Amino acid sequence: MRQWWIALGALVSASAGAQSYHVAGRLPAGDGGWDLASVDPVAQRVYVGRPDGVTAIDLKTGKATDRIVPGQRVHAALAIPGTHEVLSTNGASNNATLFDGLTGVVRATIATGTNPDAAAYDPATGTIWIMNPGSGDMTVVDAASAKVVATVPVGGSLELAVADGKGRIYANVEDRGEVVVIDTRHRKLLWRFKMAGCDGPTGIAYEPASREILSACSDSAVAAVSTPEGRQIARLPIGKGADGAAFDPVHGVALVPAGRDGNVTLIRLGKSPRVIGQVATAVSARTIALDPSTGRAYLPSATLAPAVGEERPKPVPGSFRVIVLAP
Repeated sequence: MRQWWIALGALVSASAGAQSYHVAGRLPAGDGGWDLASVDPVAQRVYVGRPDGVTAIDLKTGKATDRIVPGQRVHAALAIPGTHEVLSTNGASNNATLFDGLTGVVRATIATGTNPDAAAYDPATGTIWIMNPGSGDMTVVDAASAKVVATVPVGGSLELAVADGKGRIYANVEDRGEVVVIDTRHRKLLWRFKMAGCDGPTGIAYEPASREILSACSDSAVAAVSTPEGRQIARLPIGKGADGAAFDPVHGVALVPAGRDGNVTLIRLGKSPRVIGQVATAVSARTIALDPSTGRAYLPSATLAPAVGEERPKPVPGSFRVIVLAP
């Protein structure tokens, strides 16, 4: 317990020496909710999953194209590296859409497991891995052919995942407080490990130099840092309501957004993982997309109206913005 309070106290003193991330702009788009986002660094476009489709924002002009493709409770909008294609997952219709991110032309509609949510691209095999929390498995899609090549049973409510680029994918299992390790070449589950004191892990990031995995523990407001073999290295304080995480390879910093507290915690991984600062963003900014070529991060957000009964707070009309966080 003493170490926890030391870490919290160190957060303030570390902020002065933190990487100078700051809010550099806000990009408006159409009304409504949102989930996950991604960046095409070549085309300079941001894609955001929305309840009824995908929003595309041109970063050169700031112009937003709402519903560039339609969808049914879209969760992920994953830009596929080396192409201009995007894969969106449709949680309400148990399929995914592979489309041209510049034109919106659909190349394929792909059957998935139940309630497809997050997705990750594996460069080692050229495959897209779709997390299906409803059926507890992963749908594996060959990006070139747009065909399903495997279904990998895992179990549990699968959340975000990240590839190490060398044939492994790491995914959080939200209802079990654990990480699963997948062999992408042999398309099988290797092992799983629990994270002590980590409730509701959602966002996940990977630091290639140290081979460290950071899991954002939403319900316990900590980030758990682990090795690929499951050895837990650190538990670091973050804001409440995290639903994403990203690693900035340009500046060597992990970023964890917190939607309830309205901030992003900056974490230096490596020999001695530590919090190096926090940046105020906006309440509701809980997911994050990072441009690996610049280190800029993009966080969908909106002003939220007071909740009615048991319903989630709804975005105020005209308030949706993607916050631009620049180093």
